Amino acid sequence: MYVEELVVDGAFGEGGGQILRTSVAVAAVMQRPLRVFNIRAKRRPPGLRPQHLTAVKAVAQLSNASVSGLAVGSTEIRFYPSRVRGGRFEFDAGTAGSTTLILQSLMPVMAFADSGVEALIRGGTNNPLAPPLEYLENVVLPVLAKMGAVFKVRLHRRGFYPRGQGVISAHSSPVKVLNPINLTGRPKVRRVTGMAYSCRLPEHITERMAKAAEKMLRERGYDAEISREALQPNNPRCSPDPGTGIILYAWAGDLALGVDKLGEKGVPAEKVAEEAVKSILEEIDAEAPVDSHLGDQLVVWTALAEGVSEYETTRLTTHTTTAIEVCRRLTGAEFEVEGNLGGRARIKCRGVGHRNRYLE
Repeated sequence: MYVEELVVDGAFGEGGGQILRTSVAVAAVMQRPLRVFNIRAKRRPPGLRPQHLTAVKAVAQLSNASVSGLAVGSTEIRFYPSRVRGGRFEFDAGTAGSTTLILQSLMPVMAFADSGVEALIRGGTNNPLAPPLEYLENVVLPVLAKMGAVFKVRLHRRGFYPRGQGVISAHSSPVKVLNPINLTGRPKVRRVTGMAYSCRLPEHITERMAKAAEKMLRERGYDAEISREALQPNNPRCSPDPGTGIILYAWAGDLALGVDKLGEKGVPAEKVAEEAVKSILEEIDAEAPVDSHLGDQLVVWTALAEGVSEYETTRLTTHTTTAIEVCRRLTGAEFEVEGNLGGRARIKCRGVGHRNRYLE
């Protein structure tokens, strides 16, 4: 039986790797052949980078897909998925490329597999343009659980630039159909938690970072408690390269807004904490239950879910509007967006109610 090929122009919207990762994930879930051209056309250099190769290969392995065009610098691929099988898989970015971005591509496919999936991923765990695993664990997974998609994740070893070599794992159980979500209103945040973390650096760095963040947050009236993790080479979770950062969660009930800030050489620990606190306060002050990063990550899940999902996000980003357009074109889901780029927004999606054919 002939199945029409999905075609995506990677140059539209924000024109980055997110278009490719989302498109491949949706094609694998819906078992539709896919062609993506102009891959990362608005990035320099354009085309596939090693972490994008790993993400596509990972989804291909999970969905028994054949793929053409997989090479660093390639601007076009063709992807032909088959049955999505459960089991145990291992993937390696080979660089400090983000393990969590690879996992984000895999998760919708894992949810619609024929049985449980265990994925072990090697690469970078703390990257400037990707969420750390702790963000997924504390911010993303509780929302997906409300939709019926249950994941467990674990950080085995941190990995910083340049070598990466971090290790994370994720476990999933298959879902028959995703439930719609409703995350609206103006939540009241009273508590902020988080963690200041480091590898191969003096312990006083995380201590100063945590203390500075706690002080600033308490001055704003929040109950703040930041844990400290200073790993040294004798700890199996310690990365091969030095690195540091801080992640903050603003809690409203059982759901959280989250931000992460990596340390930089020559930048005082207090300055890193100050920038992280500024970011979480901006998220809190927008008075929405979904932060600006989760806002774009939920698009693919609401598109695949049954019924009408609705959520309000602290800031509408080009990542979110691009994800909406990709999912609208590939799934047929209907979206309505109220709000302007850079501001608070309400997103409504009538999902396609994709059903796991292996659980029928």
